[in-house]
Amino acid sequence: MNRPGPDSPDQSANKDDDAVWLDLVARLESMPSSALDEAPTAEETGSDSGTDPGPGPEEVPGRSSSRSFQDFDPLGLSKRGAAEEPAGSGEPGPRDYEVEDGNDFVPEDPPSLAGTEPLTMLAWIGAVGGPLALLFTAMFWRSAPLLAVMGILAIFLASVVYLIMKLPEEKDENDDGARV
Repeated sequence: MNRPGPDSPDQSANKDDDAVWLDLVARLESMPSSALDEAPTAEETGSDSGTDPGPGPEEVPGRSSSRSFQDFDPLGLSKRGAAEEPAGSGEPGPRDYEVEDGNDFVPEDPPSLAGTEPLTMLAWIGAVGGPLALLFTAMFWRSAPLLAVMGILAIFLASVVYLIMKLPEEKDENDDGARV
């Protein structure tokens, strides 16, 4: 792997990244509010437009290496939320929303399987059970005779063909598909 030499222009980018990283770590750590007043601002340190992150936290005397959330809150959200509205006020918030649904939909009970045609029930058992039987045969009965495998496959295909043949042939023109 080729690495750039120490005098290449890419090394300066790495130094800037390290300084930005150290500044970010310093911002995210907590700091007591008394040390905030002693910390120099960007104008005092002479930094311009964010290119120079300023001295690191270890270089400023009397400054702790961390800051509080208020320093990292450019919109002032922490102060505004606490001053405007105390907890438990009368204004409803976004999580106080309740659905006012007048429709108390109760689905009808599904029809009993006891009233199903026996041939249709056997076809469903063959269509679902055929692939499962082939899977279990391949996993647990590796020396199954070819006749047994072909029989399972024939039952599956016959079941699927029967179920397809039972489908309605014509579409109801008055049905818009809204009903499930």
